[in-house]
Amino acid sequence: MNRTRVGAASLKETRYLWMDIGWDGDRRIHGCLVHIDLIDGKIWIQRDGTEEGIAADLERAGIPKEHIVLGFRPPELRPYTGYAVA
Repeated sequence: MNRTRVGAASLKETRYLWMDIGWDGDRRIHGCLVHIDLIDGKIWIQRDGTEEGIAADLERAGIPKEHIVLGFRPPELRPYTGYAVA
């Protein structure tokens, strides 16, 4: 397997992507593992393909749950996640 993990940020530094790019034998790998947007002072996790969850890493880094939005969850379910709703 020949695979690389690449990080990318928007020019305004409000969107961050963690991409998985490479080859698994003859199968091309090109996908987004993590997509984070900074919206209205909060961290919106739009995609999280990590095993443990990037929200847990952000918490361990000292970011409070009320500043993290699980954007990949439907709005009606966000109040039950323990994180910010928007």
